Order: sequence, then structure tokens, then C-alpha cells
Amino acid sequence: MRKTALAALLLATAACNQTPSAGNDASAAAESYDLAAQKAKLAVIEMKPDTSFLTDEERQVVNLLIQASDIMSTIYRAQRDANWQATRAGIEKQGDALKLEMYDRNFGPWDEVADLHPFGGGARMPEGAGFYPADLTREEFDAYLARNPGEKTALTSPYTVVVRDGVKLKAIPYSVAYKTELTQAAKLLDQAAAITTNASLKKFLTLRARAFMTDDYFQSELAWMDLEGTPIEVAIGPYEVYTDRLHGQKTAFESFVTLKDPAESAALAKYKRYLRDMEGNLPVPAKYKNFQRGFESPIAVAEQIRGGGDNVPGVQTIAFNLPNDERVREAKGAKKVILSNVLGAKYERILSPMAPLVLVPDQASLVAKKYMQLETLFHELSHSLGPGTIVVDGKRTTVSEALKDQASGLEEAKADVMGAWNILFMMQKGELPASEKSQLFATYLAGTFRAMRFGIEEAHGKGAAMQYGYLKAKGAFVWDAKAGRYRIDDARFELGLRDLLRDMIVLQGNGDYDGVKAFMAKWAVLDDNARAVIASMKAIPVDIVPVYPNKV
Repeated sequence: MRKTALAALLLATAACNQTPSAGNDASAAAESYDLAAQKAKLAVIEMKPDTSFLTDEERQVVNLLIQASDIMSTIYRAQRDANWQATRAGIEKQGDALKLEMYDRNFGPWDEVADLHPFGGGARMPEGAGFYPADLTREEFDAYLARNPGEKTALTSPYTVVVRDGVKLKAIPYSVAYKTELTQAAKLLDQAAAITTNASLKKFLTLRARAFMTDDYFQSELAWMDLEGTPIEVAIGPYEVYTDRLHGQKTAFESFVTLKDPAESAALAKYKRYLRDMEGNLPVPAKYKNFQRGFESPIAVAEQIRGGGDNVPGVQTIAFNLPNDERVREAKGAKKVILSNVLGAKYERILSPMAPLVLVPDQASLVAKKYMQLETLFHELSHSLGPGTIVVDGKRTTVSEALKDQASGLEEAKADVMGAWNILFMMQKGELPASEKSQLFATYLAGTFRAMRFGIEEAHGKGAAMQYGYLKAKGAFVWDAKAGRYRIDDARFELGLRDLLRDMIVLQGNGDYDGVKAFMAKWAVLDDNARAVIASMKAIPVDIVPVYPNKV
């Protein structure tokens, strides 16, 4: 999972209709939408990652991976809009340079930081994006699956596109739907594998190239977990399901080409040895704790030098936790990668200047980059904890399958809250100073507002709004009318985190789809004070647009 809390936070349902998108006044009403203002919300930053230490061999490999990343972007455009080339051509024909630029930024005519507001003159983005027929509703799809149980596996596979075949629905494997692009990408990975002398990287690239042709990613995911002895940390393929708002199962192609920082990675690696203890420390009954997953969980701090596909448009990822395949997690755990250059840019340009607009002065000064990074790390660690494979109505399933379109929003919010809970646990263990608890809470609340500005159709933003509503009701913070800012109550904040975490884990462990929808609808609602604070942030970018070199 990704796009964190300070990695950040997400969502979308009844509450969306009650409250304008946090910080996105333009998305509240079509007539007030201003495309130029939306462009200004994104700060363009020229990224200058350090590549001076790469050998000639490593440089050749990285440049091939950059090319493969661009192919992931081509595939993802089709996953957002099956007719993307015609759509883009239509916008280009209009002769509106701003609209075309925003189309390219968003990989479609829907504004990622304005609740997917359509700016190309067309309809709203279908919930099923380009994964399903544009007119297919969730109700029709669920009814079809119920009538045709034998087709469910193929139709709900993370690696198929669903199309209409007369009155029937048909599943087309990714390897067929995107054959041209995947063949090109596989060739590039094979070339890189032939060049590298690092055995683990060679194995991963070879297996991932084969997976592009077969739709079987299991062995390559295992190989990715074993990457070592190389500064090149690359994740490339179909991973996240955020774009599938219809059923929450279809994976989007993306890539992260990064270079590891060995010293920073080693400094954070000590926390992974506590994963089993973190699981035991969760504030829920034993039946909701999951000791079946592997706890290997490598940790890397890296500079991103290229992104592709789902990693490009909209809110920029500052960390990721992969793979999402529960079989791999049970065997080996998951790898956490923090993108230090992206995180640093967001702290300096967004979170730091936001703090005095959210918190009373004595608490605003407590917001710290250290805890932005730690919350990001522990958010990612927390994706490896809690319910995974569960039993619902006597049938073995996973949380993702049971919660469908609601799964991603709840999982991201859970990781936010659990991340903070686990930092508190590290303070108990003496790994972090307990005296810095106030810094944790101040950074956490400021980060919640950062995420709410993404829009509540975006998984992290909706989860952030839910956290705000729930913690406010618990008295974790109060509105200081005189200061026009919030004041945190540390003791109540800690108790609120505990209760919220418990409620979310129970919903996941029970596979309670209706319960999650009701929970989100109740709590993901912003009040006037929150909207006023968000409105005061107009001079601060909502997010960044990183620009990377085309080759190293």
C-alpha cells in the first residue's frame, strides 16, 4: 500500500455528498471550478537525485528501467480511460494549452486533487475507470457474479480487464489487453537483467519480465523481497487498486525506480525486529491479531529517480509498502521504501508552512520532519499488521476481497492510526524519547489536514477526514476560538488513537462491508472549523509535481 500519512490517508461515500472536498472549493460546485487555480495548487519541483556513485553497469540498468517506467505510464493511461488516445486527441483539438497540460498531469480529464472533477468537457470518471465497461454499475456487476459464480475468479482477478460480450461479461488477461506495451517492457527488463552482475536483481528482472507475459507475479514478488547488494531498488508492475473504485480489485501498473541510502536504511531497520511485538500490542482481542504473516519486512530509505504509471498523477507517493499479495506477505512479509527526496520536498513546501495554520503557536512549533518520516515508516510497517486472510460466513477470504471498494480507504486510515500507535509503543520500548510524544501528535494532526486537501474521493483524503471526525469526538483536540486554531490534548489523543484503531481492526477482521460504509459515513464529515482552516491554506501547495532527469 502507499500514499501515506504522512504517507497520507483516504476515502469516498455518503459523507462525500455531505461535505465539500477538503481544501478543494472548486470541486464543490462546477461553476466555481478554476483550472488555472487547480494547476497552481501543485508546486513543480526539479528533483536532483545523487547518481554520482553509480557504476557504468548500474547506470545502464537504471536507464533501461527509466524507459520501462514510461511504458507503465502508457498502460496506466489505458487503465484510467480505455479510449484515452481519442480523449486526449479531442482535448488537443480544442487548442486549450492549459487543459492539455492538466490532462497530461492527471493522466485523464479528471482532476486528482479536486475529487476527480471533470475538466475536459465530459462526464465524471467511471467508478470502474478503464478496467470495466464505463456503464457497468457495482450493483449490476455484483448481480452478474451472483448469477455466474463460475466466472467470478476470472472477472474479479487483479490481472484482468472486464468487457461486455453481448449480454455476458468477459475477462481479458492483462497480458492480452496490454500485450504490445508489456512485450516492450519485458524486453527492457531482460536487457537490464543481462547487464547487471547482481544475482538478486538479475533474478527479479528476469522473473518480472516473464510475469508480464503470463500474469503470474508470485515468483517475481518473492524475488523482489530478496533484492540485496545493489543500490538499485525498483518496483515495477501491477500493484495498487485505488483506481478501481467499482470493486477495489483491479491492480494498476506503476513503477518506482529508486536508489537506496545504505546508512539511512540501516538506521531505520532496527524497528522491523519489533513487528511481531507490534502485532501482539494491538488493542484488540487475540482473534483479530495476525501472526501468520512473515515478519521479514526489509526497510529502505531511497531517492526516487523516476516514477511511472499510477505513481505519476495526483498526490505523490512518499513511501510504499509492497507487495500486496497476501501469499507473499504470509511467506516473507512486505518491503517498506521511504522516498526521502519526495518526503523532504513535501515537508518543506507543504507540511511545515501548514503547521501554524492548524495548531496554536506553542504546538505548531512541535511539528517535525523527524516525525513525518517516522509516521511514514510506521504507516508502511503497519500495512503488514492486523487482519489479512480472514473467514467470513464460513468462507476463507481476504480483507480486500470482503471489503471490496471500501478496503483501500479503511486500510490506509488503519495504517495511519496504527503507525502512530506503534511509535508510541517504540517510546515505551525506549527506542524513541517518550518526551517527544507531543511532537508526534502535532505532526500527526497537521498531516491529517495535509491529506484532507487531496479530496475525499482519494483514498487517503477520505481516511483523513474520518480520523479527524472520530478523534475530535474523542476530545483529542479542541478548537481554540480566540486563536482560530486547534489545541491538542495529549492524553485524550492517545486514547482516541487506541479506540479508533480497535474499531477499524474489528471491522477488517469481521469483513464487515456494510459496517465500514456506515463507519465512514458517520465520521468522514468535516465541520465549519476544519473547512475554514483548510480554506486558509490557499497559498500553500496541495502537493508537488516532481520532475526527474530522463536519464542518469
